[in-house]
Amino acid sequence: MHIDGACHCGLISFTGEINPAGVTVCHCADCQVMSGAPFRTVVEVPIGQFRLSGEPKRYAMMQHGKPWIQTFCPTCGTPLFAAAAESPTSVVIRLGCVTQRAQLRPSAQIWRHLALPWLSDLPSIPDAAFASPPAVVRSPKETRRE
Repeated sequence: MHIDGACHCGLISFTGEINPAGVTVCHCADCQVMSGAPFRTVVEVPIGQFRLSGEPKRYAMMQHGKPWIQTFCPTCGTPLFAAAAESPTSVVIRLGCVTQRAQLRPSAQIWRHLALPWLSDLPSIPDAAFASPPAVVRSPKETRRE
């Protein structure tokens, strides 16, 4: 499946070819902290099928005992993707910045024993009146126009 996406401000954009069955939710503590959310949803793209426009900022870190490079927009801070620090064969794209994210249902969860205990309660938590969902899932580029 062909995907495209961009950071919130549009400075960085990308395209890639993915296997939609490879969408994964990660509950590890690193993903929780670095996404600012209770989990991170990702999809892997082979490096030869990934095209990047713009120059993201890079952050080197050890993740689960291996050196990784995390990338994000230097202007708006949107987390974009990660790759192995040495000889990467793929990039792991953050699903939140993918235009087609609503079509990409996760097929697996990892580090589930670290999932926040209240996640299973979400369906029973009422909607806030001021935060009604939009009728259409929009891309970050469309959201910026508001």
